[in-house]
Amino acid sequence: MTTGSSRREFLRLGCRGVVLAPFILPARSPGAVSPNARITLACIGTGLQGGRNTRVFLADPRVQIVAACDVDLPRAKAAAAVIEDHYGKQAASGRFKGCVVTQDFRELIARKDIDAVMIGTPDHTHAIIAVAAARSGKDIYCEKPLAYSVAEGRAIVETVRRYGRVLQTGTQRRSINTFRFGCELVRNGRIGTLHTVRVGPCFGPGEGIKIRDGYSGHEPPQPVPSGFNYDLWLGPAPWVSYTAARCHINFRWIFDYAEGNISDNGVHFVDLASWGMGTDLTGPEHIDGKATFPTSGIYDVPTGFTITYRYANGVQLIHSTSNELGVKFEGSDGWIHLSGGAVTASADKILTSTIGPDELHLRSGAHTHHADFIDCVLNRRLPAAHAEIGQRSATVCHLGAISCRLGRPLAWEAAREVFPGDAEANRMLSRPMRAPWTM
Repeated sequence: MTTGSSRREFLRLGCRGVVLAPFILPARSPGAVSPNARITLACIGTGLQGGRNTRVFLADPRVQIVAACDVDLPRAKAAAAVIEDHYGKQAASGRFKGCVVTQDFRELIARKDIDAVMIGTPDHTHAIIAVAAARSGKDIYCEKPLAYSVAEGRAIVETVRRYGRVLQTGTQRRSINTFRFGCELVRNGRIGTLHTVRVGPCFGPGEGIKIRDGYSGHEPPQPVPSGFNYDLWLGPAPWVSYTAARCHINFRWIFDYAEGNISDNGVHFVDLASWGMGTDLTGPEHIDGKATFPTSGIYDVPTGFTITYRYANGVQLIHSTSNELGVKFEGSDGWIHLSGGAVTASADKILTSTIGPDELHLRSGAHTHHADFIDCVLNRRLPAAHAEIGQRSATVCHLGAISCRLGRPLAWEAAREVFPGDAEANRMLSRPMRAPWTM
């Protein structure tokens, strides 16, 4: 990481009204790991993406995973078996039994021998876990989007800042060098004056909802399976009868827990769009969302949407299920498209361009996103997708979802994170939490 250029970029992008964390974070708490020791990590949420994160962290010799937590006990046990098998192969005896298994993340938050947590749970529980972890002195790798709502995301940011914690948001495309280069080309004027950015969140045409595992969303209530703590899975969300179609991978199609592809896959590309636009520490001024919604069943996020955002410099960001997957920057002299790890452009000369030493260089992505997090846990610097960046990217998605749900355009003040003079919209920036959950 190039400290000088990164610090200048961070400060240059700071927005009025937001107090940003110091670039070099406070030293770790007394008794915490030294730069030469292994980071002790607890994995909370070990399903699909959480399981992938667990395997990546296992491969980092600077990390020792000491706990696997999932409200679905068989998942936690399966993750623990993978962890113990990995470390067992490194042990002289060929056996290792050092991984705690639990369903309740609070047991791990209370432990003083855990340095960091990986949060791979559904969106609606990110904030309660991240805030508790930060208060207990733990660093955090939190899956995207950073939080369920604007208010919950801001609570994470402020708590991480107050307690001097490192947080990496799981928008891992920030650590792909080809994408960084594409954003640098845009920021350094290789396509002329930027006027439009198009984000496509769907792997298939118009795929606003893609239900997995054969469910329809019309399944009747059923008994909670043995080993599944459904009350803890619901967490702060409203109580509703259990059906398997509601949980695990399909939670993202229900507004009580997520916002569908607006913020699920969409936040990856909104994050890249914000990076290339230079707006990743601020936000739009105007949002106009149009969407179609299911008319029955438990899945209620948009089946299709087009959300148009306007920024202070006149640039439009169009986030739509009709757009090609990825992010496309359109300027007065050409275009650049980022998708699937590749960068394409309207002319070869754009891609063969060199970013000069006196031009803008974005933060280096020399490591994987997970390795960057561990680097920053050890050196106490801000990671590629730190909490404020995670909050701003997720907020763009939240604003679009609110506009779609209200069915009308909205004005936005990014510095204060409010809809000026709009009480109805402002109520949707947060949510009541089911007892006993609070932050």
